[in-house]
Amino acid sequence: MMRSEQQYIDLFTAHHEALSAHSVPAMNALREQAFEDFCRMGFPTQKVERYKYTDVAEAFAPDYGVNVRGLAFPVNPYQAFRCDVPNLSTSLYFVVNDRFYDDETVKRPSLPEGVIIDSLSRVARERPQLVEPYYGRLARSSKDAINALNTMLAQDGLFIYVPRNLAVPRPIQVVNILRADVPLMANRRTLVVLEEGAQLQLLICDHAMDDHAFLTTQVVETFVGENAHLECYELEETHSQNHRFSNTYVDLSACSTATLGSITLGCGLTRNRTDVTLSGENGEARLIGAVIADGEQHADNNTLIDHRAPNCQSTELYKYVLDGSAVGAFAGRVLVREGAQKTTSQETNANLCATRTARMYTQPMLEIYADDVKCSHGSTVGQLNDAALFYMRQRGVPEDEARLLLKFAFVGEVIDSIHLPALRDRLHYLVEKRFRGELGRCAGCGDNMKCGGERQQ
Repeated sequence: MMRSEQQYIDLFTAHHEALSAHSVPAMNALREQAFEDFCRMGFPTQKVERYKYTDVAEAFAPDYGVNVRGLAFPVNPYQAFRCDVPNLSTSLYFVVNDRFYDDETVKRPSLPEGVIIDSLSRVARERPQLVEPYYGRLARSSKDAINALNTMLAQDGLFIYVPRNLAVPRPIQVVNILRADVPLMANRRTLVVLEEGAQLQLLICDHAMDDHAFLTTQVVETFVGENAHLECYELEETHSQNHRFSNTYVDLSACSTATLGSITLGCGLTRNRTDVTLSGENGEARLIGAVIADGEQHADNNTLIDHRAPNCQSTELYKYVLDGSAVGAFAGRVLVREGAQKTTSQETNANLCATRTARMYTQPMLEIYADDVKCSHGSTVGQLNDAALFYMRQRGVPEDEARLLLKFAFVGEVIDSIHLPALRDRLHYLVEKRFRGELGRCAGCGDNMKCGGERQQ
């Protein structure tokens, strides 16, 4: 067996008692089985269809530290992070590495009665009936090696619960902060439960406070009840030494809706898997994504929309702008099962390679077993329009500025489809700064916080 797998097998064998001692029964119950599944599967090779564009074993080969004893890291994110989206008026929470940050000296945001946003392990300990029926139900360790590795190592995470017929009035903002003095592996777990008729807007931001190498596994399980509505946007602004593997699973009940957005503005290697199941009639799923990558960055989005019930609809729009020697990959599969009549689905992936050394792999897929459907898919890969560049330069626009404007307009369709006006406006600003190479250190954050604030002078 390769070293990539063996070091994690050795880690679990040596520290499984400590892993369990610093976690809770609901998470420990799946730990041993996840370990057996990981030993059986190992990391997927690029011969596995859903991993053909990312070398997983290579990404996991370095020796990262793992915080198996649950030690607290010396950081107060409420002081270190002040770059929230202006005018969004979010309720702000933090996850430091892979643990929910809770400081008794900091007043928590006010939430409607019954809404829970807390440490996953604490809720599992105090109210196991809210966690045990859901934890590990969608992200089965037997189906995916990243699920298995995360399940056998994760000790805490984030729990979000919205009770029946309740709408959370303000968007919830969760900031995932990576903080360490040495190379570190973090294993985050998130569980979101929206009961019947519930409504939630969620913004998740990924940042790295330090320039060390980080490896993150993240597994998110989301249950959206009947007539419930979820908007969830994820923004990644890390750095070139950050490797991130995120698996998101969403189950939509009858008449529910989910909008899932993924924006990558900075990364080293990022691989996002998003699986959405429309399990009840009249459900609607909407996936949007944008990637801006340059240098040696690698961004891979792999999606599955599983239509299991009739009269459902899904739309999917992902756009990439690649510069330098960046590598992008998109594989989107829409599965319409037998009996899922009256399905409507549209899948689009458009990509812009700004240099000859940038590479893009795209694979939109339709798999249909029903005969009364309206489904389409398409993809494009191209370079900047020479005619448009010539037109703009003839009218006095410098070439660099013309190129920037064309890139900005290209990705703007994704940003414009975001429903939160303050977030949409802020992302327009951040995307422009990203294209100008001006996303840097923030005067309002820690010394090395990578975020969307102003560059220090």
